[in-house]
Amino acid sequence: MAQVKVYITLKPSLLDAQGKVVQGALHQLGYEGVEQVRIGKYIEMTVADGPQRDAHIMEMCEKLLANLVIEDYRYEVIE
Repeated sequence: MAQVKVYITLKPSLLDAQGKVVQGALHQLGYEGVEQVRIGKYIEMTVADGPQRDAHIMEMCEKLLANLVIEDYRYEVIE
């Protein structure tokens, strides 16, 4: 079994409205040095080892976990 960490973020060309709200709140709290905030999703899974493991992880990301129209994803496998 391997642990998989999946990171999903909005594509850079898209406005991150949630990130803008958080950035504004941080500025109101006095953290003026924050120049940009991007909000994303983080998912941890435990998956079975096997020759198709990476292909299955990519399929899960592309079919369910990420919306490829507006999001990018990357993952790392921890043995």
